[in-house]
Formats: sequence, structure tokens, C-alpha cells
Amino acid sequence: MNQDISGILNEWSFDPEANVRKIAGEDGVEKIQVRVDQGAFQGILQLNLDGRPDGRRPHGQDFALDHYCGALEEHRHEHGSEDDGFALDDEACKELFDEGARVYERYAFLLQLKDYRRVVRDTERNMSLFRFVNRYAALQEDRDNLEKWWPYVLRINGMAKAMLAVDDDDYERALEIVHQTRDQIGSWPAVEAEEFFVERERSEEALEELEQELLQKRPLSPIEQLQRSLQEAIDREEFERAAVLRDEINKLQEEER
Repeated sequence: MNQDISGILNEWSFDPEANVRKIAGEDGVEKIQVRVDQGAFQGILQLNLDGRPDGRRPHGQDFALDHYCGALEEHRHEHGSEDDGFALDDEACKELFDEGARVYERYAFLLQLKDYRRVVRDTERNMSLFRFVNRYAALQEDRDNLEKWWPYVLRINGMAKAMLAVDDDDYERALEIVHQTRDQIGSWPAVEAEEFFVERERSEEALEELEQELLQKRPLSPIEQLQRSLQEAIDREEFERAAVLRDEINKLQEEER
């Protein structure tokens, strides 16, 4: 069996702007491939688009989180819907931390591919994982371990949702999502960790940039088009035309009331 990947590497020369692609795997499962160039090390990373990125089924489930959520339901069934006594030990937390990191790595690549629906799916899965660990980890250190990453995961989730709205040409909805996400990040309880404050600042800047980009690309409403024409007429001292445009704007504004 020939295991040399030189042919693939030669066919796919490294380009930092186009180093991620989707392929159909030999097993019929869609996958992401990432072209890697680290000097002497040349290679390809590969992960599944759906299910666990590594294709594994921990504890016979699609995700380790599904297994532990099932264990919680069994505990509730045995103890009359009570959560008391249910806790994630150190080993369970490590398994969930690892799974969260793998899902994060995938949605970072999905964002490059502009596969926004899967980005939303994966960020929301990690949000659920964050909440689950914070609620049920036995050790306080484990409960707090993921909390510092909330600004980042909220930002990526919000940006992906906004871009889905843009794909539907709904710029108003996209701008609303950006504003809601920024408010959510700004009001999120602070975590005393450098990563939290760095990611909060980065997220606010990224959302501000996205808002400006959306405002520039958003098609103008009829009133906004007239207002732009009015300003141009005033700048050119075409006052008769400006008066006509002002009347048209007033008429449209009256109709909207």
C-alpha cells in the first residue's frame, strides 16, 4: 500500500489564503483538509465535517457531551429529577475539554470556508459544553476552566449568524444580530483571567468592523437614496432640485408613519 502523500502535496501547493478545503472521503463522509507548511514539515490535517471532528464515537455516542448528558438524565431518573450528587470528575472534565478544543479547531476552519451554518452548530455545541462543565464539574478549577473563552465563542457565533442573514440579503437582521452579540459580550460577567479581557476587546473590535462593513454593503432604502441625492444637490448648489427631493423625502416619511 502506497502511503506517500507527495502527490497530494504537489497537486495542492501551499497558499496561506487558500489552505482549507472540503473533500468527499473514501468512506463517503465529507471532510475538511488543511494544507500545512512548517518549513521542513509538509503535510495535511484532516477532520470530519459532521459528528466528532476526529470521527470517533466516545462511549458509543456521537460526542462525549452526549454521553455525560445521558448520565445526568439517568441520575435524575434514579433520584427523582434531582441533580444533587451528580458531578463530573477530573477524568470526565479532561475528556470534555479535549472535545471542546477539537470542535473549536473545526469551526475555526469552517469560518474560513464560510460554512456559517456549521459554525453556528459547532459554537452552540461548545456553549452547551461550557455550561454543562460549569454546572457539574466537581472541582471549582474545572468549573472555571472554560469561562474565559465566552467572549470569543459568542463573537464567532454571532458573526456566523449575521453572515447567514447577509446571505439572505437581510442586512437589517444582520446588523441586529451584531448589536445583540456586542451587548451580550459587554454584559457577560467578567472572569479574572487575561484571556477573557483580551478576547472581549478583540471581539468588540471585530464586531465593530463587521458592523461598518455591513453598513457599507447594505442596499440603501428609498428614503436613504433620496437623502444621498439631496446632499449631492446641496453640495452642487442645485437648490431647486434639493427642494423637490426634500418634498419627496417628507412624503415618504409621512407614508411610513
